[in-house]
Amino acid sequence: MMKENYKIKNLNRTKIVATVGPASGSIDVLEKMIANGCSVFRINFSHGSHESHGQSISNIRTAAKNLSQHVAILGDLQGPKIRIGAIKGDGFPLEVGQPLLLDSGIPDADGSPDGVSYLCDTLAASCSPGRVLMLDDGRVQLEVVSVTGNAISTKVIAGSKLSSRKGLNLQGGGLAEDALTPKDLKDMAFAAKQNLDYICVSFPASAADMLDARDKLDALGCDTKLIAKLERAEVVASETVIDEMIDSCDGVMVARGDLAVEVGFEAVTSYQKQIVARSRVLNKPVIVATQMMESMIDSPVPTRAEVSDVANAVFDYADAVMLSAESAVGAYPVETIKTVYNVIVATEKHVLTQVSKHRVEIEFDYVDESIAMATMYLANHFKKVKAIVCLTESGSTALWMSRIKTHLPLVAMSPKESTLNRTALYKGVRPAHLPQESDDETQLDEVLKFMRCAVDLEEGDHVVVTYGDVVGVDGHTNTLKVLEVK
Repeated sequence: MMKENYKIKNLNRTKIVATVGPASGSIDVLEKMIANGCSVFRINFSHGSHESHGQSISNIRTAAKNLSQHVAILGDLQGPKIRIGAIKGDGFPLEVGQPLLLDSGIPDADGSPDGVSYLCDTLAASCSPGRVLMLDDGRVQLEVVSVTGNAISTKVIAGSKLSSRKGLNLQGGGLAEDALTPKDLKDMAFAAKQNLDYICVSFPASAADMLDARDKLDALGCDTKLIAKLERAEVVASETVIDEMIDSCDGVMVARGDLAVEVGFEAVTSYQKQIVARSRVLNKPVIVATQMMESMIDSPVPTRAEVSDVANAVFDYADAVMLSAESAVGAYPVETIKTVYNVIVATEKHVLTQVSKHRVEIEFDYVDESIAMATMYLANHFKKVKAIVCLTESGSTALWMSRIKTHLPLVAMSPKESTLNRTALYKGVRPAHLPQESDDETQLDEVLKFMRCAVDLEEGDHVVVTYGDVVGVDGHTNTLKVLEVK
């Protein structure tokens, strides 16, 4: 029997991704975050140990189980993040026009105005006179004057201070580094053993990098879904390249921090809108990330600009918005979740988030895709329909449905925990467990009884249900039924 105490309480259709860290790793805090609208948790492999990450993963699963909810866990690989070495003291001041040497031959801890170390075998080869190196998210900018071996002579063109271990990007892209480092491969193997739902690949330079990551996961016997973080200039060079990146994986993230450094902060919003739009057309989930509520690291209230930023992602029709330091190390992790939730719910009351002409003139390739599109058209145009239920094996029908705007509850039911966890990322989809015997017999009366508890239904309301005649096989959704609540 299905749980009869299940209730869809959170109304946000745009999902919230929260990075887990010291401020949010306890079961108590995680439960509060789930209860207030968070449905995806990010494990950041740039920090922490496998031991600490394993404890966080265990705590997330315990918290979700305690609340009878399904959440997705996303592992974020560090990637080839290039940093300068350590600098003596608290750093040193900079003046525009000042010469500064970057040299991998300088001892790591001996950074000074005379020269700073870096660790990257291909940085010097990627540089040429006139190129600009961006440090500390662009706060420091260095123009390359000359390159001799691994020594890069530069002059300061922006910035007032340089301190230890700051990140380094090449403006305009073109840095020749492998997307998967030796550390990433170890973290990927750990993520596979932990059965994470998604793995993010950082700094992929092409679709080939994502296909390589897929091959490496397959070799581990792992079917975890892959998300490409779009943060290099090369991967947004044209709509064709963007489409290739989206098609090469299971979802994408608009990683606005490093992307802004490479393409210029003024261009990021346009790229965000383009990437979200193309992801929707190509039926892939998309996450908007970086500094969504940055001020709430230290403040209990956001800036008005941050509120508008979250709302803008909702209007763009992103599947999710992501919190980083705000939830990992901030002083107000739960309050930040509540704030984002309230902004999302308020924005989703606007008609622009509820009315859709998406794919109206597109021909469909698959039976289950056709059923999904027909369901959403019916549900949005037959006013007696108050909820949509998708009985699914793989979650693909729910993903197709989630591409269409609607104000109605959309519940994905499956006997597979992995499917339910993955659908927790999809726009508007609420996962719910379906016992195998209910799936076998397609006991729709039991499904309807469950839905009467999960959402507010009254006698005379209708529920649209999709399912397949062939049980236990992916991609066989072929039936659509409209059930009346009696």
